[in-house]
Amino acid sequence: MQNENSKNKLTKTELAKRYVLFIISLFFSALGVAFTKHGELGVSPISSVANVMSYKFDSLSLGTWLIIWNCVLIAGQVVILRKKFQPLQLLQVPLSFLFGWFTDLGMWIVSFLPADIYPVRLLMVILGIVILGFGISLSVIANVIMNSGEAFVKALSDKIQKDFGNVKIAFDVTCVVLSLILSLIFFNFSIVGTREGTIISAFLTGVVVKFFSRRLKQPLDRILK
Repeated sequence: MQNENSKNKLTKTELAKRYVLFIISLFFSALGVAFTKHGELGVSPISSVANVMSYKFDSLSLGTWLIIWNCVLIAGQVVILRKKFQPLQLLQVPLSFLFGWFTDLGMWIVSFLPADIYPVRLLMVILGIVILGFGISLSVIANVIMNSGEAFVKALSDKIQKDFGNVKIAFDVTCVVLSLILSLIFFNFSIVGTREGTIISAFLTGVVVKFFSRRLKQPLDRILK
């Protein structure tokens, strides 16, 4: 992630291009979540809490619950960092709304796809992971601002002075555990919304991100200059 000094060296055109790429990355990430959700085998760990809430309180869409969840994570950053929280990071708020809206748009797009049998549902999960990983790789290449989940993990890892990767793993596990607890509470000790797709996503998303990042970074960097 770029620091403030490196961002200041970018021209307005370069910075604008990077933010456009980041917004594009949000669309693909949200579409990936929608595909995974459509498979009804669980979503990615970071989205699992919002997913369970969308089952229990279905008057609000998954996209809306993702907006709420992301805003909770942003508030968590403020609590953790306090005076060290940079005002620029408040951009996470409108971007979280955009991600939520993109997710609901994605849910509408995939609603026309049949997913009645298990192999097709599993295929939806795999496609969702690939699309999500593609979107995340674009956000990494854009290199302008973190999404709320990664920003929360970074704030926490900086605060407790632990490795980002280890804290990310702990955070993902915590999200899954919390989603399971909420499911047991809300659905009479039944597990809803967190299934094998969540586990598959946890293991494969990072691999997909690395695959796309290695192949897209150089050509996109040339476009962004």
